[in-house]
Amino acid sequence: MDALDDVLAAGAVEDSRFVSVEARGAWGISFKSPGASYVMMIKSGRCWWQPDTGAAPELLAPGICFLVRAGSEFILADEPGRSLVSCESLLAAGRGPSVRHGTTGPATEIVSARLSFDTSVAEPLLEVLPPVLRLDPDNSAGDALRSTFKLLEQERIRSGFGAEFLMSRLADALFVYALRTYVSSPAKSSSGWLSALSDPQLEPALRDLHSDLAHPWTVGALACRAGMSRAAFAVAFKRKTGESPISYLTYWRMHRAKTLLRDTEASLQQIAHSIGYDTDAAFSRAFRRHEGMAPGTWRRHRAGDQDGLEVDQVSDPLLG
Repeated sequence: MDALDDVLAAGAVEDSRFVSVEARGAWGISFKSPGASYVMMIKSGRCWWQPDTGAAPELLAPGICFLVRAGSEFILADEPGRSLVSCESLLAAGRGPSVRHGTTGPATEIVSARLSFDTSVAEPLLEVLPPVLRLDPDNSAGDALRSTFKLLEQERIRSGFGAEFLMSRLADALFVYALRTYVSSPAKSSSGWLSALSDPQLEPALRDLHSDLAHPWTVGALACRAGMSRAAFAVAFKRKTGESPISYLTYWRMHRAKTLLRDTEASLQQIAHSIGYDTDAAFSRAFRRHEGMAPGTWRRHRAGDQDGLEVDQVSDPLLG
């Protein structure tokens, strides 16, 4: 298990779908969805890309792939300055995985996996992703990316039994392959745990840590997993992830705790033991430092109970 497994296994992806958009003539599509990320490829034709940052438009040719982080805004159009229709309205009006926009003129086909995230659960991933990742599908890691796009296209065209299920799962896989393609690129600029996943020395320690968050990890034990001295490991870890190994461990313990608070009825003591704390009091102190509230309060806020604080003041002995 690794950090990405931790995020995806927690149910960060709420919905995924594959869409093919064929745009003709004079057209412009705006993409703006706070909870949706896109893995896109210009399959045929050409179009202009306009990021929301105000940068100059860029002409995109067939074969170009990119991943756009949830919450980012951008425009695709046949020419800069076109009137825009929102991608969300096109998806709402369309039926099935194929959407057509415009009626005459040269065609541009864009294929895309659209993944909706529970942003609170996906926060560890979204905060380390740049707004836009330009992907190089011609490197070795891109082979799987290209192959998955092809499989999705086959399912869209043939529409055999189980097609919707398969396309949803393949869209999830496409997202992971897009991340792998990015981190394998020598031109990547990512930092944090996503970058560390591709580090051959740090990866074994990270995998062991995520496989057993309850283990009483020390810097020395993790350094041993990495085959490095304690000092060298601490320096390399900080350089790659931006935090110390113990701070990193605490962060991911809290992430696992929030998943359990959200998705289960486990007691605070059970959650505490499952992530490496001897008592629920020790877990509550750590959670409060990290999240600014007690775990019981966080759980009830997630459930929509506006009276959670009052209840928690009675149940949490740390509040006094």
